[in-house]
Amino acid sequence: MTLDDLRIFIAVCRAGSLSAVARELSCTQSAVSQHVKRLERELGVSLLERQARGVLPTSAGRTLQAAASDGIGGIDLAVRRLKEQVRGEGGTVRITTGATSVRHFMAEAVVDFRDRYPRVGLEFQTMSSSRGCFDALAADDLDLAWITVGEPVRGIEQRPVVELPWVLAVRADDPFAGRPRVEPGELAAGQLITPPEGSTSRGRLDARLGELDVVLRTVTSVADWDTAVLLAELGLGRAVVPLLPGWRECGPAGLRLVPVPELPPLPVGWAVRRWDALSPLARAFADTVAGHCASSGRVPVQGASLAARVRR
Repeated sequence: MTLDDLRIFIAVCRAGSLSAVARELSCTQSAVSQHVKRLERELGVSLLERQARGVLPTSAGRTLQAAASDGIGGIDLAVRRLKEQVRGEGGTVRITTGATSVRHFMAEAVVDFRDRYPRVGLEFQTMSSSRGCFDALAADDLDLAWITVGEPVRGIEQRPVVELPWVLAVRADDPFAGRPRVEPGELAAGQLITPPEGSTSRGRLDARLGELDVVLRTVTSVADWDTAVLLAELGLGRAVVPLLPGWRECGPAGLRLVPVPELPPLPVGWAVRRWDALSPLARAFADTVAGHCASSGRVPVQGASLAARVRR
């Protein structure tokens, strides 16, 4: 087997389609299939199961996909680090995150980093969820993922940087607008806007509400927090969201952000394949973001080793 065989097999597993990978690589579907068949002949097992709409990895295929993703990711990272050593300080740091995370968490850090490392490129790949960030990080040549910290994920190390308290975003004319706080049980009243089901942030929210025996009646799910507060501003409901950076001094126009202190803060931070294998440039960018999170008054996670290294 070759590295190309493994790379193409991983791509097929992620896409769930031979033809989609063929289009991406500008080759024939037969050529893609030959790479998979070569692996199957050498291993003596079936790796893909044909479905009505595409393909799925078999049990053996999932085992190979997990191992190959880890191995090739490590090889790609090593090659990049060697090339960076040859070139000196130049190189590229590749980050995957949600659509609005760069603006909320990294804007100042990006400027600071570029001032200090003008020859280093920054590439951002947008994902719609932490799960998508994990998949991209495991399969692609990416350095860092900014995610909502959740349950352990095989082959991924998560490191929280800051904690975001939950608030209820309501219009200025809402009965809750003048309140100093909202109790979790009060969230069940009226139309509520939340993160989507299946997301890490929604899972943490539902877990706490379940402990308090609170059942949400009418819920609108949105893909990102900016959309949630926009819908609240338009009068489509009350949005339960983390208190994002920049909202402390000046909340979204036309809204009031009422604390919900009974909900545990939402931890966000970095995920990588291996911290000890990060390139010096990727580590410098991660530390720069953590430093700005701490210096701007955002709540650092207690005991987080990354944040602890930042000068307060």
